[in-house]
Amino acid sequence: MPVLTAHLLFSVTLAGFVVAHAQEAIRVDPAQDSPLSSFRQALNSAWKRSLQASEARGRNLRAQADQQVSERWLAGPVALRLGEREVLANGSASSRETDFGLALPLWRLGQRDAAGQAAQSQSVWTQAFEQAERLRLAGLLRDAIAAVHLADVDLQQALQQAEAFGMLARDVQRRVKAGDLAPADDLAARSESLTAQAQVSAAREELALQQSNWRLLTGMDPLRLHLSEAPVMSPLPDSHPELLLAHAAVDLGQRRAAVARIQQTDAPELNLGLRQDRIWQGTAIQNSLALAVRIPIGGEVYKQPRIAAALGELDAAQTQAERVRERLLAQLAQRQSQLMQSQSLLLIARERASLLRDRARLIDKSFRAGETALPEMLRALAAAASAETAYARQQINHQWAISRLEQAMGLLP
Repeated sequence: MPVLTAHLLFSVTLAGFVVAHAQEAIRVDPAQDSPLSSFRQALNSAWKRSLQASEARGRNLRAQADQQVSERWLAGPVALRLGEREVLANGSASSRETDFGLALPLWRLGQRDAAGQAAQSQSVWTQAFEQAERLRLAGLLRDAIAAVHLADVDLQQALQQAEAFGMLARDVQRRVKAGDLAPADDLAARSESLTAQAQVSAAREELALQQSNWRLLTGMDPLRLHLSEAPVMSPLPDSHPELLLAHAAVDLGQRRAAVARIQQTDAPELNLGLRQDRIWQGTAIQNSLALAVRIPIGGEVYKQPRIAAALGELDAAQTQAERVRERLLAQLAQRQSQLMQSQSLLLIARERASLLRDRARLIDKSFRAGETALPEMLRALAAAASAETAYARQQINHQWAISRLEQAMGLLP
């Protein structure tokens, strides 16, 4: 077989290689972990490296601390009081009073229960916050792994195209020396070869960039892309992490507003004391017990700023919950539409690649018969290679559309 014919057959079957490469990238290896397990591991690794994980741990510790405070019998720390008074007469002490006391902060009626409920709501909100942040991070990973594989397909296509045009340039050069082709054809073929080599360099750089982005997120090598079935079209689930977070924020706002209505500036205090009196020098010490209750009154005006702040946060949380639902519904409808469009584009890309592959074969025969010029054949090869690459890219884009629909439905691995 002549070298040029071998080159043409190699070029027009570029689609087979690109598609095979894409299928190899998405084929499941039984010896490895399942796709779901691999993605879950990547998500867990990315979560441990994220700032949101540290923030979630801090919020969880705060919720636990608030819960512990609400479970105590006292509303605050105990205060110790110790005092002594001497009465001087003629330069010497004539009497002495010693006072020991404890001040015990008390919960107001209903305040402890309200504080406990607020602490429990804070814990629920913290868990919802972590799940919502995990979902957001999963979306970044879904986009990142799709970008890696799209860049990989582009690189494989560029490599194959560079090799094909290199073979063509060498063959054209031999035919020019033999007098079968014009010198201008040699220049055109070498120009296409150089262009293909430049595309390889650009594709390598893009792939390295996308792989670096993935590793920065996860600290792991990129995952293989796996084929998956599209989820069943369904309404927005109530278990969506962002909806749960919005509802938890509303509940937390209500609990904090309840605490603000009950809590005063100062807590009531129970004072327990022991007093020792010695009236005259040398007389016996007299002991007495003291019991007192300190109740702040008239503090309504002082707690109004806290109530107003709590009610403001509650109103903002309720408005946010409404907007979140509207946004998620719109996003879900958009992702469903994009998936349907992606399926149509996949069929179109497959048919177009098949047509241009057949066209390239026909032009190959015409070129070998001397009926078609080199530029026309180059355009046919480039069009066929471009169509095959577009088909391989659309396969990945279709999987990406499925992944984005899962993201919109709030599905985590």
